[in-house]
Amino acid sequence: MANGYTINNSEHQRICVVMVGLPARGKSLMAQKIVRYLSWLSIKAKSFNVGSYRRLEEAHPSAEFFDIHNTEGERMRLQAAKLAVKDMMEWFEEEQGIVGILDATNSTKKRREWIRQLLAEHDIEPFFVESWCDDKELIMNNIMDVKTSSPDYVGQDPEEAAKDFMERIKKYEEVYETLDDQELTYVKIINISTQVVINRIQSYLQSRIVYYVMNLHIKRRCIWLSRHGESEYNLTGKLGGDSSLSPRGQLYAEKLPQLVRDAVGDRPLTVWTSTLKRTQQTAKYLPYPKLHWKALDELDAGVCDGMTYEEIERDFPEDFEARDKNKYEYRYRGGESYRDVVARLEPIIMELERQENIMIVTHQAVLRCIYAYFMNVPQDRSPWMVVPLHTLIQLEPRPYSTAETRVPANIPAVSTYREKGTSTLDK
Repeated sequence: MANGYTINNSEHQRICVVMVGLPARGKSLMAQKIVRYLSWLSIKAKSFNVGSYRRLEEAHPSAEFFDIHNTEGERMRLQAAKLAVKDMMEWFEEEQGIVGILDATNSTKKRREWIRQLLAEHDIEPFFVESWCDDKELIMNNIMDVKTSSPDYVGQDPEEAAKDFMERIKKYEEVYETLDDQELTYVKIINISTQVVINRIQSYLQSRIVYYVMNLHIKRRCIWLSRHGESEYNLTGKLGGDSSLSPRGQLYAEKLPQLVRDAVGDRPLTVWTSTLKRTQQTAKYLPYPKLHWKALDELDAGVCDGMTYEEIERDFPEDFEARDKNKYEYRYRGGESYRDVVARLEPIIMELERQENIMIVTHQAVLRCIYAYFMNVPQDRSPWMVVPLHTLIQLEPRPYSTAETRVPANIPAVSTYREKGTSTLDK
């Protein structure tokens, strides 16, 4: 089950997303995002980066390594692709994978046909995703990111790395062939979704991926996350409700603008909150446009709304134990599970991917789900993550990872975290 839809594994639906594009077009970032999105929706996905296999033999290649006339370089690159495909096939068979992503330039029709034939032999659907871009400013920004974050240039002078990388791009441009084969299933993203070309999409899962990548952009941006300030319910240990901030929560709301200004600088920013009082009170002093989303409201505790954990364990001991065993799937009586929250957050994620700099002020469970999406946290772990009050979290998506910075406000607050398996009653 994924977001209300069943992915029927009995039909052995398996897809290989074959990335296509010149260097510095955001392919690796896009590949990672697809994995995170599908995994977040309970669809088993994994990316196989050909460059990581090539680095086993050639860790820091110069641009000349990628010259089409470099026979040894060509051999090593093909060998890396074969190893990546081999591991991907084993993953499909041994781990019952659903969507594998082959992350490489795959820049020629010859290479793509080789991949297509291999996939056909294993009854795996090929789905090509091309990131095509001639926006010079965007390309240069990506080059700047690569020179500081690519494993190929670890320990090298950043400016020399950038110069070499631009030469590498020229080598690929000499042989690059864009997707135009009408017999293939593909989506071509042109200049960050300025134009999208879709060809022969044949399944629900393919269309799901298309819709997702259509909403992506690869511009530099940050996302800031914060729980609401300490609330009156937090002080009494009650779940849910629509309580106001405590005096210390109010202090956090007053300090938050300075924390945000220090982090954001002069970049434009939009603030999203839930429809509940405590998030709107927390965002009250932030001098930015604000939007209120019902989808960002806290997990609905159903009949347990307004109760403490002690009361829940006393009145609903079987539910208390079931939630501990599988917190992600457990649904409160008349309320929601973490999986339900993920389902209603999908439009939020799509809109986040379309936007640039966004700050979200929301609730513990909702924040865990959003954080898990960006940081690729497994579902069984996400409901148990520690997300303290009075802390600003900055996430910055990069080509090879998402950078995280936490800025505590240094304003005391109660801890609302409960360890798994912890009884709240005196025995």
